[in-house]
Amino acid sequence: MKLDHIALYVNDLEAARLFFTRYFGATANPMYHNPRTGLKTYFLTFSGGARLEIMTRPDLQDDDKHPRRTGFIHISFSVGGKEQVDRLTEQLRADGYRVVDGPRTTGDGYYESCIEGPEGNLIEITA
Repeated sequence: MKLDHIALYVNDLEAARLFFTRYFGATANPMYHNPRTGLKTYFLTFSGGARLEIMTRPDLQDDDKHPRRTGFIHISFSVGGKEQVDRLTEQLRADGYRVVDGPRTTGDGYYESCIEGPEGNLIEITA
């Protein structure tokens, strides 16, 4: 069995698309728009074959994103090594994104950082 994709609702669809294409090398398909519901989506494809669907619609409810809530908590990208983690983390920091943690080696041996991406969604960057 293969996980096909994960979906993420966002308020600013274009900002989310630009974030994932600029920093994580995603390729976006043409935007889908359902005029009846107002739904707009992009499927973003990453080099390893993973896909993320980013979606918006006019009737979204934007609750607080508490870091210890139940449900999906972060998206993790493996960027190839410690130097790449350090470089991308610093680039994101310089571009105004908040670094939540790291870069560091975790207790279970991962080298990672965590940043707050668009709209407060957590993005983990691993070696």
